[in-house]
Amino acid sequence: MSARRGATPRDWERASKSVAEAYFPHQLTPLGGGREPRLTLRTLDLGPVLIGYVGWGADVEIACDYPSAYEVNLPLTGHLESRGRHGAVTSVSGQATIFRADTPSLISHWDATCTVLGVKFDRDWLDREAERVLGAEPVRVAGVLPDQLRLEDGAARDWQHLIKGLSSQVRDHFFFGELPVVRQQLAGAVAAGFLLSSCPDLGRGPVVRPRAIARVVDAVRDDPARAWTAAEMAAVAGTTVRRLQEGFREWVGCPPMQHLVGVRLQRARADLEAHPGVSVSEVAARWGFSSASRFAAAFRQRYGCLPSQAR
Repeated sequence: MSARRGATPRDWERASKSVAEAYFPHQLTPLGGGREPRLTLRTLDLGPVLIGYVGWGADVEIACDYPSAYEVNLPLTGHLESRGRHGAVTSVSGQATIFRADTPSLISHWDATCTVLGVKFDRDWLDREAERVLGAEPVRVAGVLPDQLRLEDGAARDWQHLIKGLSSQVRDHFFFGELPVVRQQLAGAVAAGFLLSSCPDLGRGPVVRPRAIARVVDAVRDDPARAWTAAEMAAVAGTTVRRLQEGFREWVGCPPMQHLVGVRLQRARADLEAHPGVSVSEVAARWGFSSASRFAAAFRQRYGCLPSQAR
């Protein structure tokens, strides 16, 4: 089923397990005297996007690494305190806290009165959508997402209205729930609205980054077919490999070699679409892939189809 109404567990272990199964594995710590949970959990599954109501009915702390997915929490009531990249973040109604994929994060206080609309995006799918919707260079969206999104006006307000409208289907029968094409289009609309409101400048020009990271990004963009090594990239940046890795994770959202593969795949896809007579092997070699089979596997992982189907 596409819409699911959760049970209401009254013990911490069951409550934590229910949320972990729907969203993410996490470490849950009750706060303030061990009050029993009164869990609210209802979800709407759109495939690469999951929308749901979540409330614990008690004060809790949650530590989570958000494996392979981004999470956006929109408090409807109460408040949500967390630690972001740039310090403490407190969100209330009209604001949303954004958690980056594969990044250790701490919700230091999810208060007992707080119920959130949670939106979970598959990491790789959202990164592909950013490239498609915004025409962005192939980077992890994690590198440009803010810690918090204000929802009072503009595109962010419109996106919030969309999420609240879809969330009504959590309570009601989701009439189109079993039609994959409808779910796919709704997921795409949710992603596009989120990207346009949270990353409005992505794709319009160079992303603001420290000069050392920007030099490597520019060098890779200028010559992606080069047989780059991590040491050569570090030399371009004027730093060590370790610091380059850390900088790329912070400002690009993925390791430098993964960014390189993304640039190569983007160029290769453009080649395949523009020159249907060129073989997949030729395209793979042209853009620095060691074999057609490795190219095909990487292409399928990023774009969801084989290179031959992209034509």
